[in-house]
Amino acid sequence: MDIRKELFWDIDLKSFDYEKNRKLIIERVMNYGTVSEFRAILRYYGYKTVRQEIKEAGSLEPKTLEFVSSFFNLPKQSLRCYTKKQLNQAHWN
Repeated sequence: MDIRKELFWDIDLKSFDYEKNRKLIIERVMNYGTVSEFRAILRYYGYKTVRQEIKEAGSLEPKTLEFVSSFFNLPKQSLRCYTKKQLNQAHWN
């Protein structure tokens, strides 16, 4: 897969498994990747797999959340990271 190694600064890539760690890969590319890296994960994993992993993602940046909600036609309430964020509201803004 054509993804920058810098996205995985904290992982030993010699023992990295693209199938076992697909949730991590998809989250990192969605939050910090480029458009070409996004296309690469869509080609490698497929639309349905990426869509499902996005629904279960633990953390997405606000702009990324808006993008995936629109691109994958998902209501924000169906995304785990959105409902998790709503449950953990800060006391003061």
